[in-house]
Amino acid sequence: MAYEPPTHRVERSIRATTGATWVAGIDEVGRGAWAGPVTVCAAITGLRRPPEGLTDSKLLTPLRRTALAGVLRDWVTHHALGHASPQEIDALGMTAALRLAATRALAGLPRQPDAVILDGKHDYLGPPWRVRTVIKGDQSCVSVAAASVIAKVHRDAMVAELAAEHPAFGFDTNAGYPSPTHRAALEEWGPTPHHRRSWTYLDALPRWRHLKLPSHRDALAAESLEDSGQLGMF
Repeated sequence: MAYEPPTHRVERSIRATTGATWVAGIDEVGRGAWAGPVTVCAAITGLRRPPEGLTDSKLLTPLRRTALAGVLRDWVTHHALGHASPQEIDALGMTAALRLAATRALAGLPRQPDAVILDGKHDYLGPPWRVRTVIKGDQSCVSVAAASVIAKVHRDAMVAELAAEHPAFGFDTNAGYPSPTHRAALEEWGPTPHHRRSWTYLDALPRWRHLKLPSHRDALAAESLEDSGQLGMF
């Protein structure tokens, strides 16, 4: 299936209507995972022509995504990454954890952006940031698409490193997301320190259910469960 390449239409609109000159695209990865952090990338691209093949990271093969991320890290004007740990996700809930990770990413840029484009329909940043939410922004906006690819490749590599410590879970192939290997390892060994213990997968694991922490039923947490396929998974 052919996909329309992302454009600078939203970035140009924000510049024209607000006078912003530094517009950061933001995307996250790991929201629906059972293990590992949630990771946010903030990318500033200017209005230059993007590398060929840029689109939402989920639409790219792993090989193409990794190659494109290498190009993008040099092509973007600036980018920075922020993370919220599984423990922070459990303690704060997904919405607050995303805000924390995004704030950390934005703090890593050399200056504060004048405006931010968030992928999706929820503004999890809020004041003092000037935010434009764009559904499927990772497919339509150049800066968000670039952030999507960089974030995905970086987080996948982070979680893959955990495979040496916990080989049964298949972290090098599933990046902490649900998979048959991951489910089987959880049933046998229970959650690792890298798992989100407020997630509902523990409800279906009688041996380990006592380890479950209270969950935060905010809108983004509910979407995370649906995206990960947790509801009715076992």
